[in-house]
Order: sequence, then structure tokens, then C-alpha cells
Amino acid sequence: MIPRTLAADLPAMIGQHIRIEGWLHRSRQLKSMTFLIVRDRSGLAQAVATDPEAIRAASLPEETVIAVEGTVTASPRAPGGAEITDPVITQLSGPASAPAFDLYRPAVTASLPAILDGAPTTLRHPRLRAPFEISAASVAGFRRALGELGFTEIHTPKIVQSATESGANVFGIDYFGAPAYLAQSPQFYKQALVGVFERVFEVGPVFRAEPHDTARHLAQYTSLDAEFGFITGPHDVMAVLRDALAAMVAGVDRDCRSALDLLVLKLPSVPGQIPEIPFADAQELLARHTSEDPRGEPDLAPAHERWLSEWALREHGSELLFVTGYPMAKRPFYTYPDPARPGYSNSFDLLFRGLELVTGGQRLHRHADYLAALAERGEDPGPYAAYLQVFEHGMPPHGGFAIGLERWTARLTGAANVRSVTLFPRDIHRLSP
Repeated sequence: MIPRTLAADLPAMIGQHIRIEGWLHRSRQLKSMTFLIVRDRSGLAQAVATDPEAIRAASLPEETVIAVEGTVTASPRAPGGAEITDPVITQLSGPASAPAFDLYRPAVTASLPAILDGAPTTLRHPRLRAPFEISAASVAGFRRALGELGFTEIHTPKIVQSATESGANVFGIDYFGAPAYLAQSPQFYKQALVGVFERVFEVGPVFRAEPHDTARHLAQYTSLDAEFGFITGPHDVMAVLRDALAAMVAGVDRDCRSALDLLVLKLPSVPGQIPEIPFADAQELLARHTSEDPRGEPDLAPAHERWLSEWALREHGSELLFVTGYPMAKRPFYTYPDPARPGYSNSFDLLFRGLELVTGGQRLHRHADYLAALAERGEDPGPYAAYLQVFEHGMPPHGGFAIGLERWTARLTGAANVRSVTLFPRDIHRLSP
């Protein structure tokens, strides 16, 4: 059998006899010939059938899997400037049933629920598939950057014994007759493993039982986590995050040109130093320049995030903005307080195109400080025993961050709803497919 050739490689094989395999993307029958567009993972290829037997063989439903053998011929009107002539067509699957909508049409007119209901098929559409190519390239860039910085990739449990990080927002499960929970984050494990590897990262699912029905929330999403030791403060964490983001953008730019062109996207420029503003100063700005006075609030509202992002673009030419020093009341108990400002923390959020994308900061690293932090919040340290034991055995000053992959991809692609860039999303209404 002739080895398989990918559609994208046809322009380099003019005059050669080849075999492509893929899905019948489109078939157009004219009086004396039939044009077939075949789709594979690399793109589209055109075949032209003029022989009556080949024309009969081409009369298959779209999305049927076929093989096409023939000679590659130059053709300016064909995808990539080459097409297959004198084709021999072989059916590799049964005749395909019609998808929810025509996948060969350039635009997608179906509603988001219809797309999600038929996702195993609808995601074959090039415009719907493109965001996931961008997502994959982003993860590859993240891994590449942290690997070059000496980080070790880890894989932590997603079933945990205690709902200690935020008990009201976890999914409970029956674990062989005992109560257990789906992990909200790898936070406790990645901190513990700083004591083993110094620098760790993970790409994996996290679970939040939050009954939000918004365009930005999911019950399960992919988190890009990093944690590392021997830091001097949160700016060390912010610097690593900046490098990771730059590598993610570079990876998309290098590996996803066709997806970027198809979606007509402009990638952000990651500045050498991302601008930053203290949380209290951000509130003062908002109070002076908007109709609301958020001073005294422990967090930023979505409208505030959008305004600050517009301000950063206008004042600093940056689509990225660090907001630093959030109130301790809004941060987890393991967050390191700002020694110079009681009540504020050595933590940050990163805003990107109007949306909080990353949360991170410095963590407590002394056992006595953890006991004091829990006592101040009126919490019993007992449920945290497995977590706290690591700090009895010597932990360096450390910190880290977590990037929501789906939010990142939604911001890059301009998606109005995070579900449109999530493979088989899980939310308050959706558990299938």
C-alpha cells in the first residue's frame, strides 16, 4: 500500500502518485466531473474525478471516511495550489449520517447548545477546532518555559480526603464507603513538593462545585499551576509567570498560524515587565473615574476588571495588568501577609483583556505561622494535619500561581463564552456528552 500523505504536504509532491485518507468534507457534482474536498488533521485537499466509475464512488455522504489515490497536479484554485487527478476512491467507513449542520460552510451559524450537544462531530468544523489547536500550543509553550527554568512536572491526586481549601465548593464522592472529594486545586500537594524538587508545575483538571451560570465559570477546568521555592517575594513569582505567558504566546505564534489566520486573531505582546498597580490604588482610581466607589470591598467586580484593563492599555499600552496586594480577607489562609501593610497580602491577580486570568503570590512557609493563621480565622488545625506536617520539616520561602487554560484561550480567541473553547464542558446544567 502507498504510504499515507497529509493534505498539507500535497504542494511539495507535484507529479507524484500519492494516497490521502480523511473525511469527505465536501462533494460538488458538475455535469462531467466531481470535486471532492478531503479533510485530515493537516487541512484540506481537493481531488477531481472525471472517470464515471470515480464519480460514482464519490457520491458518498459528507463526513464518510475515505482514501483517495491519484496524481498530484498543480492547480492555482485548489487548496494549497495542488489537487489530485485521476483519483481512485476507497470507502474506509460506512456512509456517514448527516452532522447537526454543514461542516463545509465557512461560517458556523448553529447555537452554542447545539454545538455542545453534538460536540464529537461539530468540533470537526475548522473554525470550532481552531481554538483547541491554540489551547494545545499554549500548554506546550507553558511546559517548555518551565522546563527551561528547571521545573519538574508533577501529577497530583484529584481525589482528596478533606475539603480543606473551601469546603462549601467541593464535589463529594463515595470512596469505597468513605467520604472523599474532587480536588479544587493541586495547591497543597504542589507546596509539599517544593520541599522535594524546589520547582514544580502541573497541567491538570480542577473541580469547583460553584453554582455559577455565567459565561466565565465552569465546574471543571484545566489549571496550569506552578510553585517554586527560595523566593524573595511575590515579584519573583510574577517574573516567572511573565516568562511562561511569553512562551505560551510564542508557541501559539509558531505552531498555529493557520488557526490564527482562520480566526483573524491578533496575539498580545507580552512586555518585558508587565505593568502593575496595588489593589488599594486600583480602588482609588475606580472611585475617581467611575460611577462606583469600590473602596472597602475585598475584591474587584468584573466591571472593575474590565475598566482597569482598558486603563492599562491606554496608559501603558499593555493588555496585561498585575493587581497586587489583595486584602488578606479575600485570600486563602496560606497566603503570606505584606509585612509593611497589615491586612494586605503578598499576592496578585493578573488581568488579561478585561478578565482575571491568574491568581498567585507568596505562601506562608513556617509551621508556627500556619497555626497562627488558622487560629486567627477560628479554624481547627486538625483537618489540615497532613498538609501542615511538611512545614515542620523545613520549607523555604515559596510561592506560585495558577492559570485557567479555558479563560486564557477564550481571551486569545475573543470567545464570548468560555464553554465554546472547552472540550465537553461541565457546568451547572451540562453533564453530557
